[in-house]
Amino acid sequence: MEKIYHTMRRAGACSIAAGIVILVTGLAVGVVSIVSGGILLKRKNEMTF
Repeated sequence: MEKIYHTMRRAGACSIAAGIVILVTGLAVGVVSIVSGGILLKRKNEMTF
């Protein structure tokens, strides 16, 4: 029985760690997207198609 609880605890810890990594990655991508969009809006007069 202890082996099952140990395995479940390890799986829970891995899930929490993966969730934190995904959260940080999502925040970083969001910040980069906002900054890139701001740069594009700032330079929209210089762009020609």
